[in-house]
Amino acid sequence: MSFGALGVPSSLAGVLADLGITTPTPIQAATLPDSLAGRDVLGRGRTGSGKTYAFLLPLVARLTAAPKRRRAGHPRALILAPTRELATQIDTALAPLATVAGLTSQTIFGGVGQNPQVRALRAGVDVVVATPGRLEDLMGQGHVVLDAVEITVLDEADHMADLGFLPGVRRIMDQTPARGQRLLFSATLDGAINVLVKRFLTSPRTHEADSAQSPISTMAHHVLHVAPDTHLPVILDLAAAPGRKVVFTRTKHRAKKLAKQLNSSGVPAVELHGNLSQGARTRNMDDFHSGRAQTLVATDIAARGIHVDDVALVIHADPPVEHKAYLHRSGRTARAGAAGTVVTMMLDDQVRDVRDLTRKAGIRPTTTRVAPGHPLLAELAPGERSYAAGLVREPAPQSRGGRGSRASSPGSSSDGSRGGRGGRPARSGTGAGGAQGRGRGRSSQAGEGSSAGRRAGGQAPRAASGSSRRGGGRSGSTTVYSTSSSGGAAAFSAGNRAGTRRRRAG
Repeated sequence: MSFGALGVPSSLAGVLADLGITTPTPIQAATLPDSLAGRDVLGRGRTGSGKTYAFLLPLVARLTAAPKRRRAGHPRALILAPTRELATQIDTALAPLATVAGLTSQTIFGGVGQNPQVRALRAGVDVVVATPGRLEDLMGQGHVVLDAVEITVLDEADHMADLGFLPGVRRIMDQTPARGQRLLFSATLDGAINVLVKRFLTSPRTHEADSAQSPISTMAHHVLHVAPDTHLPVILDLAAAPGRKVVFTRTKHRAKKLAKQLNSSGVPAVELHGNLSQGARTRNMDDFHSGRAQTLVATDIAARGIHVDDVALVIHADPPVEHKAYLHRSGRTARAGAAGTVVTMMLDDQVRDVRDLTRKAGIRPTTTRVAPGHPLLAELAPGERSYAAGLVREPAPQSRGGRGSRASSPGSSSDGSRGGRGGRPARSGTGAGGAQGRGRGRSSQAGEGSSAGRRAGGQAPRAASGSSRRGGGRSGSTTVYSTSSSGGAAAFSAGNRAGTRRRRAG
């Protein structure tokens, strides 16, 4: 079935075709007839199922069917998302559709200065893509009023519930017209989400496709049983293979440390967690999207809302606490019908927890006791290992503001709370969140502000004990990356024992 057959306007279907997207995913095929007809829709589907276009297409179609003059501070459509990253990626996916339709959009989220966002609202925008906290702030200041909203989208509503955003979401939704159309998308449906459905959706049409609990035939699950002193070397072996990988940790400290260990061993990696400023998050994701770093080390902030095509391998360096987190983390791979592999690292004292976790997740992984050099590692992550050049943190250039001044990125404040340009983070080069095909979004220069020196080294990795150079001050400050060669293979295996002792910190 084609998008046109589902009722998508030909101009929008043409945009998708230009992006290489011609066949609707199951969640799109299920929901589009109702949402395009103006009905309220409750869509349940796992991450990577194509939910983003499932709500963007009816949103753009509705606004273009009855064009209206833009009013300062009165958007016509609202999309709520749980994280800055997801809001950015939704806006990136919206951009080509909005351009064809003559619509404008604006992202609104914290961690960056509000003034560019306020200026855009004053100029008038059709679509606001926002996280609840900053949107409520601007509503309270009178910069945005939701009385003209014709269609409201709640994306990843269950994640907003997990983050404690539902009271704010309810307050925001109360300010939108009751006669407007509402679309709610969630990977799971529980009591908290039912409250939103009953309060804000009118006779909703419910559709489920590829839910978080559905088996994913293209995803292979493995548990690697390792000793404490081989935990890090095994991760390094997998990360050094070609292709994009996402490595998940339980804590921000652990993500920061593991990224540093990979880089100092010659494997380019970037980190993503809540202690980073918005500017650092954007730069790191740009490096990951561009391929400058092929490994992303992240906390659960990236389990949802981070949509990157062609992630071949997800590694749970620390098994998640509960099965929903496992499923959403794992959803970074095997997206839109592609194949993918999920690896969970397991120590002796984690056997029972991992067994319970996978049982509740409804999967039957293959469990193998491995050590560095085990042939299974080459099967899970095929290709020649490279330890040529990691990304090394360097202090950003210090300003001449005297002692105690901190470097900041353009447009940022000294406390790291402001960043980006014009309130809109640099667009990534991937396609829509969860959408299939070859997204051709605009991308900023990878590693903006980074050292231009790229030293190619062919040596094997040196000890990854967290001894790489420190820079950028405290967490959340400006980070500049440069590439660095590495060496000292013999030191790596022995030197990593110290890095595995504080397992509880991860």
